[in-house]
Amino acid sequence: MSEKEIFTHELVPGHKILMKNESQKILKELDITASQLPKIHDTDPTIEIIGAKTGDIIEITRDSPTAGKTKYYRIVTPE
Repeated sequence: MSEKEIFTHELVPGHKILMKNESQKILKELDITASQLPKIHDTDPTIEIIGAKTGDIIEITRDSPTAGKTKYYRIVTPE
């Protein structure tokens, strides 16, 4: 499976690196600090493919048959 094909698989949700201003907005809306976000390792295949670096905040968009599209946030950490 090629790198691009990974994101077309039905079990792999969309991943997006947030820009700094987007990250600050999300953290403010959630009233948390970046260190309080769940973590995702920099060696995760999706993180490597999108080119995220340690400290980046990732927006993960999942499809749910009951809730529609939901967004989750993770901070990239070293393994």
